[in-house]
This record gives sequence, C-alpha cells and structure tokens, in this order.
Amino acid sequence: MIKLNNKLIALGASVIASTLLVTNAFAAAPSKVDSAAAGVYNPTKNALDGGVTYKRSNGSYTAYRINEQSTKGVNFGRTPTPNELKAWDADIMPDGTGLPKGSGTVDDGEALYDKDCAVCHGEFGAGGKGYPTLTGGTIDSLKNQRTCPGKDAPNRTIGSYWPQASTLIWYIRDAMPYAHPKSYSPDQMYAMTAYLLKESGVTIDGKEIEELNQDNFKKIVMPNRNGFYPNIDGPKGVENVRAFFKNPKNFGAVGTRCMTNCGKESVAKIGNEITDVVPAYSTVRDLPKVDPSKGGAVSEAQKLYEKSCAVCHKTDAMGAPAVGDKGVWADLVVKGIDKINHNAINGLGGMPPKGGAMDLSDAQVKDIVKFMVESSK
Repeated sequence: MIKLNNKLIALGASVIASTLLVTNAFAAAPSKVDSAAAGVYNPTKNALDGGVTYKRSNGSYTAYRINEQSTKGVNFGRTPTPNELKAWDADIMPDGTGLPKGSGTVDDGEALYDKDCAVCHGEFGAGGKGYPTLTGGTIDSLKNQRTCPGKDAPNRTIGSYWPQASTLIWYIRDAMPYAHPKSYSPDQMYAMTAYLLKESGVTIDGKEIEELNQDNFKKIVMPNRNGFYPNIDGPKGVENVRAFFKNPKNFGAVGTRCMTNCGKESVAKIGNEITDVVPAYSTVRDLPKVDPSKGGAVSEAQKLYEKSCAVCHKTDAMGAPAVGDKGVWADLVVKGIDKINHNAINGLGGMPPKGGAMDLSDAQVKDIVKFMVESSK
C-alpha cells in the first residue's frame, strides 16, 4: 500500500509539473504570435462574395495555429478505374447529358404520384402535409419579403422557381420515393416528371405535356429559366459571381458594405405583397372534412396513420412491417398486442418513439396500432 501511494504521489507531482510547463508555454505563446502578427491579419479582397480572405503565415491562420508538418508520403488513395468513374458520373445535365432512354405519360405519372407521393406532398403536389409544396406559386412571389406577420412568403415550387427540369428528374431518380429511393425505372422517372411539370403549367413548344422522353425533354424551357443571376455557367462563371458581389447594389444595399451599425438606408427592401387573390388567403389550418363515401379515410386512426406512419409502413422498403402483410403481422400479434403497443410508443431498432410523431398521445398510438393490425388480417 505504501509503495502504491508513493507511486500515486509521484505520478500526481509529474502531472502537476507537466501542466505548469504546458500552461507556461501557452502563456508565453501570445507574445511570439503578437510579434509576428503584423502579416497574419492583413486581409486580401479576393473572396468570391466580394469579401476578404486571410493568408496563412507565420504558422497561423488569423488567431489560430496551423499544423505545418510535411504531408510528403501521405497516401490519398488510388486512381479510380474507368468503370468506377462511369458509375459515379451519373449527372443529368440541362443539355440532356445523362438522360436515360425511356418514355412516360402524364396519366401514368399521376397514378404513380397518387400511390407514392401524395401521402407527403399532398394531392396534385399542393402540399399541406409537412413536406415541400411542388406545384402552384408564381414567379412574382419570389420578390416577396416576410418583413412582418401577414405578408406572403415566396412560393418556391417547381414551376415558379426551378431553372432547369433536369434537376427534377435527377432528384426523382436518386432520392424518390422516400420509402424506396432509386426504385423507379426510366419510364417511371419520365412519367412522374411529366405529371409534375404539367401540374406546374410547364409546356413544350406551347403545348401541354402528354408524354416525356429523352428527346422532347431537351425542349423544356422552365418559366424561371432566366430568373437566376449572376450567370454561373461557363468558364467565366466564377468571375461573374465575383463581379456581382463586389457591387452591393446588386443585392439590395444602397450604401457601402457593412457588418456593424448598418443604418436603415443601407438596405433596400423589395415590397411585392400579393393580396388580390381569389379565393383570399386563409390562416385556418384545419384539415377539410373527409367524406367516407368518396373513398376518404373512415376513421381518426386511419387519418393519423396516413399522416404519421404510412411513409414507412406503406411498404417494407424501410425495414418496417408493411400494413397488409398478413404473415408479418401474424408473427407480431403472437407476441401480444401489449408488446406491439410498447414498441410503437417507445421505439424499436431504427424506429424512434412514436415513429417520430411525438405530438401523438399514447392512446392515439394504440389506436393506430389497432388499425394497422386490423388492416393486416
């Protein structure tokens, strides 16, 4: 015991001595930095947004020390093979590069949308279920600024905001549908894109879109195609951005650039509030009453399921038991309804408590579970 205590005392003394040495070393460091700081903070006005950058010098980047050790001999990996490059080079560009071969109709896209997308994005892409609104909106609304309550926000939708249709079909291919991304065939990709573009009022050569393929897709001109500036395309893109931001008037300022004590006269606000709409805007957030005779939800539990649970439980693609799969749910029911309710309320595996819908009460979750079980018999 005495030997152990001696070791602890010696160790404690060495730690204290080391701490003092390190503390003294850092305490002495500022004088060295200060003596060399003349060139550390000198900014260079060459930032892309018209601001400044700082050079790395004297072992520092502004007030922060940098590691100046040599990186010679560091292995950054190997050169990718042609096949790897081909697999990664999957961009779909505005000029049509990367478009798959295929075709899809608006009618097929509508059926696909109702099956896979309406649960999140609302009927016809009109939103209202917590996910982005895809259709509607006006280009004029993009000038709106929410400077006070009651003013309309910009409506950034496919038709009013997106400059290129290529990003739409590209995103659909790689990220949709939510529960099973990358599952659409080229024909389905074209069909979904055709439907969303038609619902957004986009035309081809002045005619409504009925079908899309790799040929007529290249003729699409989005309504807001020329609404973005500065021009970032081409070899002069970077310089165009740099020149744009160097002039404060381009982004609303009427005076010089400022970070502190900026007066009201330094910023010009754009006023373009839209009020003459029919019907008038409403702040009521109540969901419309559902008529069961028209195929709507027939119970409160089903409505809650569609709102909060169907995204994952509609199919088994997310690893969750799909509603309607009798075999899977029969195995779960054997364990007892109390066990299912407990897992639904407290979470299990990749599912968070209550599926992430923490505004649901325990009683509501149990009602949803009962609906899911009854729907899977």
